Amino acid sequence: MDRTQGIEALHSRQQPWDFVIIGGGATGLGCAVDAAARGYEPLLLEMHDFAKATSSRSTKLVHGGVRYLEQGNVSLVFEALKERERLQDNAPHLVKNLPFVVPSYKWWEAPYYGIGMKVYDLLAGSQNFGRSQYLNREQTIEHLPTVEPEGLRGGILYFDGQFDDTRLAINMAQTAVEEGAVLLNYMKATGLTKTNGRVDGVVAECQESGTTFEINARSVINATGIFTDTIRQMDDPDASSTLRPSRGTHIVLDKSFLPGDSAIMVPKTDDGRVLFAIPWNDRVVVGTTEAEVDDVSLEPVPGPEELDFLLTHAQRYLAKDPGPEDVLSVFAGIRPLVAPPGSNGDTSEISREHQLYVSESGLVTISGGKWTTYRKMAEDTIDKAAQSAELTLKPSQTDTLRLHGWHDHAEQFGDLAAYGADAEELQALMETHPELEARLDDRLPIRGAQVVWAARHEMARTVEDVLSRRTRCLLLDAQASIDVAPKVAKLLAEERDLSASWAEDQVEAFTEVARKYLMPKTYA
Repeated sequence: MDRTQGIEALHSRQQPWDFVIIGGGATGLGCAVDAAARGYEPLLLEMHDFAKATSSRSTKLVHGGVRYLEQGNVSLVFEALKERERLQDNAPHLVKNLPFVVPSYKWWEAPYYGIGMKVYDLLAGSQNFGRSQYLNREQTIEHLPTVEPEGLRGGILYFDGQFDDTRLAINMAQTAVEEGAVLLNYMKATGLTKTNGRVDGVVAECQESGTTFEINARSVINATGIFTDTIRQMDDPDASSTLRPSRGTHIVLDKSFLPGDSAIMVPKTDDGRVLFAIPWNDRVVVGTTEAEVDDVSLEPVPGPEELDFLLTHAQRYLAKDPGPEDVLSVFAGIRPLVAPPGSNGDTSEISREHQLYVSESGLVTISGGKWTTYRKMAEDTIDKAAQSAELTLKPSQTDTLRLHGWHDHAEQFGDLAAYGADAEELQALMETHPELEARLDDRLPIRGAQVVWAARHEMARTVEDVLSRRTRCLLLDAQASIDVAPKVAKLLAEERDLSASWAEDQVEAFTEVARKYLMPKTYA
């Protein structure tokens, strides 16, 4: 995956692209994979880096959605459970089975939630990751050694999926390129072109060179997530807003707060939401919140009330009470929820189902949805876009398409397991260049070889790309990531043949972003 080759393809293109896909998050990348695998010729444009916004800020779960079941949205749960199995089959190096325990402290909780989990089992059918079961007090503590023991009666054990969102995004991008798509990060769509009132292209500006491109397309797909309405209003300045954005915040703690391999699921918090405490990459992720917001941004900052909510609930369910000083990183993302007309209720009640819309000018907009169902969203979108553009209809191929890096025993690669089949080449790179083998910081799972690999093969352009999305260092320990940034910048500059001043600017830019991931000093 090489950005220079993508720019060359853009310059040399004589014919319209079948699809120009705006947006390089889960949905846009899914569309690029689906379209290319069918034999179409898609171009994807991402204004920042792949999965920069919402798609990198998930709770890291591939799941049917227990909360949606409680809301009665059985169809969404059923679809998500089918997609969960497909994703595990197509990317086993990134999706794993994770046991969850619902601890019960009141007499009615175990039977009530136990029945719900049995329904979850039934909906999963042959795709089930494991049957749920009741646990007594001792069994619950065996699964969750640091659960709050006072008043504990027992629990419910069930199983769901866990993944690494941005590693999946990068593998999807690589798969799309291998199937014939062209993908460009740091290429911002600044306008739409029309002929006789129909959208037939995109104006885009390279964020690195400043070069402007006019790109012709048979169909333009708006897959921009939280910026959906921005693109819709390029098409029609009078288009009304469709999104009800909601901020979800997570905190990251040391593994000692929840040792072992089981996660905690709290079905109903003080505000009625589901809360998770999940082991992930030798840390514990606690989340999430639901805070409606008026404005969207690439780097949302959580409010103190959200941080207080997460710490309070973590202290309630963990025997070892975490304080602000124990938070290694804070990350927040904006959910692009699609609200029904006239909706003004709690955003937690808005469906996570996706919606497709074709404007009078032919702009195809896909919005809503969730990571787990990205493949089905993409399939539906390409079906609709091909039909709207009167292209020859070709069936989707992604049901059983193995994603780049596919490996069914990636755990053998240790801390490089998330690279799947690529781990062998990474190991070879370290054998050839032993100076790249050592960790750059004892607090972080990053080696010099991973920086070089990200630049050579994963279209990483900046220090932030490497520390936030090619590796997950920024989410695992914000301060350690700030400290290691100069080493990463030096390696990137050497690999990309850029100056020392470029590296210095990169450190400064990354530090400005990374400070937002630190627990605020003003937090009381």
